[in-house]
Amino acid sequence: MSDVADWWRTSIIDMEPGRIDIRGRPIESLIGQVSFPQMIWLMLRGTLPDPKQARLFEAALVAAVDHGPQAPSIAAARMAATCGVGLNNAMATGVNMLGDVHGGAGEQAVALYHAALQHGDVPGTLDTWRKTHGPYLPGFGHRFHKPVDPRAPRLLELVDQAVEEKVCGGGFARVARQIETTLAAEKEKPVPMNIDGATAVIFAELGFEAPLARGIFCLSRSVGILAHAWEQQQQGGRNKGPTPPHYRWTYQPES
Repeated sequence: MSDVADWWRTSIIDMEPGRIDIRGRPIESLIGQVSFPQMIWLMLRGTLPDPKQARLFEAALVAAVDHGPQAPSIAAARMAATCGVGLNNAMATGVNMLGDVHGGAGEQAVALYHAALQHGDVPGTLDTWRKTHGPYLPGFGHRFHKPVDPRAPRLLELVDQAVEEKVCGGGFARVARQIETTLAAEKEKPVPMNIDGATAVIFAELGFEAPLARGIFCLSRSVGILAHAWEQQQQGGRNKGPTPPHYRWTYQPES
């Protein structure tokens, strides 16, 4: 039987009484010296980003913190808070709502950008994607923000600045804009990038793998989930949802 020390293997942390090393760096050398976005990068990648990389990464984190109580993750957290659970429970409820439909578009967009960049044929890539994944293209269009999601242009502006400063190459930004142009031609109207498409550009430009885009989004949105759950606790009230008490659902008898 193997030693129990072999049950878990990690290069993330090593410690013993009086010593904690994160990715080979003493924790006391990081405290007060690196920002939280830099710490996220270090934990995921094993290295510290340079200041310009960290600023671009932080911009994506800031942009996605909240999108109102109508967002399923926020609504679920607020409803959980009215049920008398702790903040950690309310946060877990919200984070667990971040699936393929709500919260997964950034990961999907990174995968789409990689495919388009690899194949070098945006219309062909979109056709292939639709055959496999259906007509929806992640990262473009918004049912609420019309014509433009206000977060996306600012993020893309920062990406363009980063390209000029040679922080990143710009290939994923170029492909994303080509997709935007192709969609506009297909629909005969603008279909702008949304927050998921724009943050996906940043994550791809900075070298994060597609699944990490969803994980990082969860970290960002957790801030909004925490704020809303805390606010709901302070407001009080019980079981506000999923519909107001004087409304009924639609009953449909079995045929």
